[in-house]
Amino acid sequence: MKTKQYITWILSLAACIGIQAQGAENDGFEAIFNGKDLTHWDGNPDFWSVKDGAITGQTTQEKPTRGNTFILWRGGTLANFELKLKYKIIGGNSGIQYRSKDLGNWVVGGYQGDFEAGNTYSGILYEEKGRGILAQRGQLTSIEPNGDKHKVVVLGSLGESAGIQAEIKKEDWNDYHIIADGNRFVHMINGRVTAIVVDNDAAHRTDSGILALQLHAGPPMTVQFKDIHLRELAD
Repeated sequence: MKTKQYITWILSLAACIGIQAQGAENDGFEAIFNGKDLTHWDGNPDFWSVKDGAITGQTTQEKPTRGNTFILWRGGTLANFELKLKYKIIGGNSGIQYRSKDLGNWVVGGYQGDFEAGNTYSGILYEEKGRGILAQRGQLTSIEPNGDKHKVVVLGSLGESAGIQAEIKKEDWNDYHIIADGNRFVHMINGRVTAIVVDNDAAHRTDSGILALQLHAGPPMTVQFKDIHLRELAD
């Protein structure tokens, strides 16, 4: 796909799935976190709580998690939707799970809007316990069947990864916006498109599932989420 073609394709995709201009009202969005307690949210209480009006996941040297652990939204399953929230991370790695599977014991697998305290993965589309990285930051990709596996085809660039990283605030609040519509997925951080994926791998893609937030295993870290708003889209 040539440059002009994929730019036109991006714009058409954006119009089709309803990306709104910055500053537009959040018509149709509903808050799914009340800012006070974990009503409708289910996570290991050893790691998840509400602090300063935000869902907070925290590990320490004395209390690590042996594997990635998640807090699950129990408000239902989602197919086509837009999600907007604010996040802050200090140390480590985290992510926003969507169209995912509840594997029990606060473990989740599925599509993830990744982010981290480092400089590489924020904004990518990663499939937890699945096909791995489906789009690096700054990539427009299609996922194609390849026998029993899959193939990631890079269709074009959304910008240099380092330039996108420069717009992400360290140890401060950032806006994350995810759109899932059919087999098309868009990730944005602070209004900047970070990844677009068209998943043509029908044998492995997921059309609906749960929403969850990740606390990653590893060194001590703290991640917080607030102003979580959801709008379901028509099928």
